[in-house]
Amino acid sequence: MFLAIEFGGTKLQMALGLGQGKLLALWREKVDPKQGAKGIRAQIEGGLAGFLQKNAISRATNGKPGILLGVGIGFGGPVDIHSGQTITSHQVTGWDHFPIVEWIGNLLKADGFGHVPIHLGNDADVAGLGEALYGAGQGANPVYYVTVGSGIGGGLIQNGRIHSGVGKGAAEIGHLTQGPNGTILEHKASGWGIQNRYLKASGTNRTVQQIAEQAKTGDLVAKDVLQGAIKDLAWGLCQVICLICPKRIVIGGGVSLLGEDAFFEPLRKEVSQQVFRPYLGLTDILPAVLGEEVVLHGALALSAG
Repeated sequence: MFLAIEFGGTKLQMALGLGQGKLLALWREKVDPKQGAKGIRAQIEGGLAGFLQKNAISRATNGKPGILLGVGIGFGGPVDIHSGQTITSHQVTGWDHFPIVEWIGNLLKADGFGHVPIHLGNDADVAGLGEALYGAGQGANPVYYVTVGSGIGGGLIQNGRIHSGVGKGAAEIGHLTQGPNGTILEHKASGWGIQNRYLKASGTNRTVQQIAEQAKTGDLVAKDVLQGAIKDLAWGLCQVICLICPKRIVIGGGVSLLGEDAFFEPLRKEVSQQVFRPYLGLTDILPAVLGEEVVLHGALALSAG
């Protein structure tokens, strides 16, 4: 059995599985960002042993590990996979250069599990692995995953493995900048970016869903804001296509839930207009299908190797 742990900015999740695209047990709690990393670690410390025991995961016997064969971690921020440390979190304070792999290992040792292999990844990379193996990316190679939510993350999966550059991450589409003094894509086309664009244009706070609903009714400000964000996101995807030319781009996250008419159809149209012409039509753009558990599916696959 393998254990998956997701450290997010709004939720914590743990799951057990065999790394074959099916969750056999699930644990989930909300995160209070005001409590910082210490609060999140306390939640894991309070829940880990009970979750394993509840699901009959055996402890060590005679100094040897029980049936817990490995752990996969998806962390909401950049990580160093070689040192096993988080680099930082842009949503929760207290994660700078934290030895998360060692910490999880010590928790398991304290509960009698001995040494268990632990693998660490950025949450977007890990989610991409899940979608590539068990979701909308199945049968395609390479697969580029994008999550468009409160921020924008990316992950490149090639031959069933995460491309992590030199070990501190890669494929971060949300941090592309248009011009030397431009704004990063995340600030233009993420959920927060869309809301801020609308606030500046109208002086009114609206959720992304509300903005999309107003655009449907013909609200010109809402339509302009949504179209502008989609155009900017398409620009970012075209940079990915130009550099990588993936067979498939899979998009998840809260903004993608706007659906086919409001999001995917206009996005594909914009990409087709902006893309490097020799690569026109080579990349599919599809919605993610694994939902809220996508990082867990990828973390299980990561831990199973």
